[in-house]
Amino acid sequence: MNCIERQTVLVTGGAGFIGSHLVCSLALRFPHWRIINVDKLQYCSSLKNLSSVEDSSSYTFLQGDVCDALFIDGLFRREKIHVVFHCAAETHVALHFNSLGFFLSQLFLMHLSAERSFSTPLHFMQVNVEGTRVLVRAALQAGVQRFIYISTDEVYGESLQQAFHESCPKRPTNPYSRSKAAAESVVMSFWRKHQFPALITRSSNVYGPRQHHEKVWEHQLPAASPLELRASVTIQGSGLQSRHFLFVSDVVEGFLTVLQKGIVGQVYNIGSSFEIPILQLAQDLVPMVLGSSPEAPDDWVEFVEDRPVLELRYPLDSGKLQSLGWRPRVSWSEGIRRTGKAEHDHTVVRGEPSLLAIEQRELAGAPGIHSLSVNRGMLQICWIKLQQKNVWSKILIFRTGALL
Repeated sequence: MNCIERQTVLVTGGAGFIGSHLVCSLALRFPHWRIINVDKLQYCSSLKNLSSVEDSSSYTFLQGDVCDALFIDGLFRREKIHVVFHCAAETHVALHFNSLGFFLSQLFLMHLSAERSFSTPLHFMQVNVEGTRVLVRAALQAGVQRFIYISTDEVYGESLQQAFHESCPKRPTNPYSRSKAAAESVVMSFWRKHQFPALITRSSNVYGPRQHHEKVWEHQLPAASPLELRASVTIQGSGLQSRHFLFVSDVVEGFLTVLQKGIVGQVYNIGSSFEIPILQLAQDLVPMVLGSSPEAPDDWVEFVEDRPVLELRYPLDSGKLQSLGWRPRVSWSEGIRRTGKAEHDHTVVRGEPSLLAIEQRELAGAPGIHSLSVNRGMLQICWIKLQQKNVWSKILIFRTGALL
């Protein structure tokens, strides 16, 4: 695709984690392009993610729903859109992490949307499949040059040994991944019937700055009492399941490589070679968070019941995309460092009160609880004693913006 000419790019879900990184990268890489961001602004989206581009004359934000055919059709009639990145999807899961488990959730996108999809499968189908159909139909009628659908490695199902390549059959195992696979089928059916210029990407787990921690804090803290806070990391099942993690800038670079060099009608895996069992991940990060190695790290890990279907591995073969020149550039350790620094800088800019102050007020006002707090830099270690049990228990209270 010719990227020298001025283009108008539509990004759906551009106020979310990955979408906002894509919008900012497009604005930086192609300052002569016009970028339109459509987002419904639900739970995991925030316009704060786009502060670096909000004053740009080439950037426009529109609040809207991809399932609203009148809104989408009107947008394509008013604007001459050349490129579409369809990132918007129903992936939100109701998070119930304790303190340390929530720290882990900020660092990467675990494939937990499957849990909620079992409860509301029709909603996932409506948003992910019908929303995609509405967008594709409008894009076809408008004559867009490229339509890139952002999918997931979960459509493959699991593989214990061989890595998935793009021609492997899709075997989704939960309503979320089935909805993504069905949306892929919608996109490709338009390619086959109308030569619609579509491409599909499937990526590994993505982590980095701007994941939706603000909304989780906002919704979880008022409802959480000190009695409900625990110091352990919650792990589903045995913890032997492993995941591949990819820093968000590497994923965005994969999207842009597909835009510039990808062949229409093709699927491209965006995978990482870094794989780690979830149990090992928790054991490695506990000392990182605490600032020292605990005497018994396993005491900080709590195993809970598996979700209805829990795949052990999602390995991807990214050779097809690598043949176009793409490579992951950010190592796991460097990505973790960047994530922590970004969270710290973001909190300092906001000037918000720390969670420490909030939690101390909760502890002070809770009947039957005595507290003794010890500062440990990034977090507050509080020992609380329940009068009826006369037992001291440890809880962790994280200071926002001081994760690493």
